[in-house]
Amino acid sequence: MQKTSEWNHQQLTGLSQSHLTTLNINERNVLVHKDVVSALLSLVTLAEKEGFKVAIASGYRDYERQRLIWNSKYLGLRPVLDSDGHILDAKSLSVEDRIHAILRWSALPGASRHHWGCDFDLYAHNLLPSESKLQLEPWEYLEGHQAPFYQWLLANTQQLGFFFPYSKDKGGVAIEPWHLSHQRTSSAALKQLTQSILTEALEQNPIEGSLEVLKHLDSIYTQYITNISTT
Repeated sequence: MQKTSEWNHQQLTGLSQSHLTTLNINERNVLVHKDVVSALLSLVTLAEKEGFKVAIASGYRDYERQRLIWNSKYLGLRPVLDSDGHILDAKSLSVEDRIHAILRWSALPGASRHHWGCDFDLYAHNLLPSESKLQLEPWEYLEGHQAPFYQWLLANTQQLGFFFPYSKDKGGVAIEPWHLSHQRTSSAALKQLTQSILTEALEQNPIEGSLEVLKHLDSIYTQYITNISTT
């Protein structure tokens, strides 16, 4: 039996890259968890045989990158969306409502699955219309240009050890049909990522709204971090 990954606090929260290695995916270097290299390469190879040139829109993100995204949305410098994808006026929301609106589409720094190097936002580059930019919106995968690739992923990823953590709207993170996660590696990370580890990271590396986040961390943890689809 393959040994379950052991994580330290810094790896779990995006403050260390010691669990990662560099992998070239279709001419782009990405940081990937060492235990996921073989599975990801197998997925890319099999997809290419079926006519899909896999590209990674987003892979590993460290704490600082996630904090930049969070702070920009909190301060109204980047769009904050409602559940239907419509832009909200972040500054008009209460602090608590603003935090929940951000968490619907963007992870809390320290709690992003992208810190682990085993979660990837994927698309088929050759299906992207010329002069178009990928939006990472559900319609692209459910009924748009990425639909054939998404259907292939649904049929094949489980046997390769991957799953979709946001395949259903469970009242936490919105549906993300592009987000694929390595089952064994991410499950070990999520199991080891406790509220106390998150609290430590946020206290030592504050974000906008830190005090309110820490005040409601219990409910944030259960609604947006552990509340995932398991298949």
